[in-house]
Amino acid sequence: MSSKGSMVLAYSGGLDTSCILVWLKEKGYDVIAYLANIGQKEDFQEPGAKKVFIEDVSREFVEFIWLAIRSSTLYEDRYLLGTSLARPCIACKQVEVAQREGAKYVYHGTTGKGNDQVRFELTCYSLGRNDLMEYSKQRGIPIPATPKNPWSMDENLMHISYEAGILENPKNQAPPGLYTKTQDPAKAPNIPDILEIEFRKGVPMKVTNVKDSATLQTTLELFMYLNKVEGKHGVGIVIVENRFIGMKSRVIYGAPAGTILYRADLDTKAFTVDREAHKIKQSLGSKFTELVYTGCCPECESVRRCIAKSQERVEGKVQVSVLKGQVYILGRESPLSLYNEELVSRNPIDATGFININSLRLKEYHCLQSKVTAK
Repeated sequence: MSSKGSMVLAYSGGLDTSCILVWLKEKGYDVIAYLANIGQKEDFQEPGAKKVFIEDVSREFVEFIWLAIRSSTLYEDRYLLGTSLARPCIACKQVEVAQREGAKYVYHGTTGKGNDQVRFELTCYSLGRNDLMEYSKQRGIPIPATPKNPWSMDENLMHISYEAGILENPKNQAPPGLYTKTQDPAKAPNIPDILEIEFRKGVPMKVTNVKDSATLQTTLELFMYLNKVEGKHGVGIVIVENRFIGMKSRVIYGAPAGTILYRADLDTKAFTVDREAHKIKQSLGSKFTELVYTGCCPECESVRRCIAKSQERVEGKVQVSVLKGQVYILGRESPLSLYNEELVSRNPIDATGFININSLRLKEYHCLQSKVTAK
């Protein structure tokens, strides 16, 4: 069979891409496997492609994560967008490989739930997952998903997601042994870890563990350390979302480091950003979350610049305790804090004039209501 041309496949080693790789070879394509190392636990074994490129984009990815932390991105008040943030890193490097190798096509594989169908083009998912498992069995394709444990996992530095199989039914509890990035909170240690996190312009710059004085100051290592500590305490497990195409989906996410940084960053903002400026930033953060989730790019640059401006005063240290899946803020300090202890401690009588002025509207309203009732 003559070759139909070269194709760069974004290969994850999961059920979908493992089967797609073999299927594309059977159809006559020269498949170049592109594996993006974005912090997942992976042995990156040879997938049997014509060529294999393994690109470590962890440090590039962590810069995307800082954008999310500064923007307080939280989709539907729960999801820290771990998958959405990783896609631009993967896609950029994949296109670079395709251009360098002169490939005609690029190819992606997802579980077909909606979000990445929009972000990545799919043409091979019509087989369905049960048929894919049978296909992989017939051709001896090693895959992590099995008929007994048929859920799909997508891991990166930011988080890991679990979906499909028995997880499709939202009333089913997560099966024992599901979690790999986070400990089951019930099995987490009974003694908390106390961490001090230092921010500068909204970006985490330093983490110190009060218990053993361990200190991390480089971005990637800092994030990896938080994943380890917070994961041990079961921090960062969230469930369920509305997909971009409109369907509801039961997905379990584990995002330990992102969760604690989100909480600590919010606390720093509360003491260093003006109230009204913070309201505007919240609105921009919601818009940025939407843009990241849906994969829309043109507007992102403008929104990011505005958010960056709002973060110039976000500087300080936050001390947090992590225990049994929870994050507790213990204290904070900042050289740029707007908190004035002297002002807060003043005699309550100082507020009398302020209260009288603000009560005028209520007094007039009730006076008018009394007249109307009397008539």
